[in-house]
Amino acid sequence: METLKTILYFSIFRYPLKIDEIHSYTNYESLSDTEKELHHLIEEKILIKVDEFYVYGSDLDSVTKRLRGNLQAKKALLKAQERSKFISKFPYVEAVGISGSLSKGYFDLDSDIDFFIITKPDKLWICRTLLMLYKKVFLFNSRKYFCINYFVSANQLEIEEKNRFTATEMKTLLPMQGKAAFEDFYQKNNWVLDYFTKFTPDLASVPTIEKPRTRKAIEFLFDNNLGEIIDNGFKKITLKTWKFKFRLMSEEDFKIALKSTKNISKHHPSHFQKKVILALNSKIEEVSDNFNINLLKEHV
Repeated sequence: METLKTILYFSIFRYPLKIDEIHSYTNYESLSDTEKELHHLIEEKILIKVDEFYVYGSDLDSVTKRLRGNLQAKKALLKAQERSKFISKFPYVEAVGISGSLSKGYFDLDSDIDFFIITKPDKLWICRTLLMLYKKVFLFNSRKYFCINYFVSANQLEIEEKNRFTATEMKTLLPMQGKAAFEDFYQKNNWVLDYFTKFTPDLASVPTIEKPRTRKAIEFLFDNNLGEIIDNGFKKITLKTWKFKFRLMSEEDFKIALKSTKNISKHHPSHFQKKVILALNSKIEEVSDNFNINLLKEHV
């Protein structure tokens, strides 16, 4: 069942898919193979088709929800493009991308614009701190259009958690700035092809980051042992703060949801990745019980 697991995955977000979108997640070469499988699932009353969308169960309202979110996403994407260019001007930023719901073409009142940022080696925590200071001072700590929750260093681009959630985030990620860094990023993460064999990132329109003089001056000023000391200091302060703030979180969950190493900074306190995988596995069990279709469960 090449199509069903993808549909189940997106049904968690109440986001029905079109046939070409579903096909892009399958290993089928021919669209007709995907269409045949979808037709079978409809005959078995596992899916229903509403206009051009394939819906799991009877969640008809999800189609309206998606269409409304798609319209809002067009407006939000313009703002995200502006913010991406602005973020790229900060010291030590090598690339900026958009993840989360907006990268999948959806945005609503509860959505944030999530940015994925690649930094220069050994300067991730200086970069993150400067961006956080800007957000706190000039945006009054609002994250609606400036959610900077995932940083990786250019010398550790491979994503360690390899599962359907991270593979989907990689597939849908929208590179905005820093073509060369993203080329390296996708090369280091070609494991995504284990999940989605047809995935080919499109970097043709991604610009190279233009570095302002002020940025060059700051990078030159801290390109020494002092810069490394400051970077380590910001990391220690942030990690100490998070360990106190999220002291009730298990150590295992903390290491993934709030990963804080020299080359990685994640701030996902709700551990959304784990919630999504568990929700998907619950739907897989549901399909097994109700329709006697056995799909492999996913790991976190």
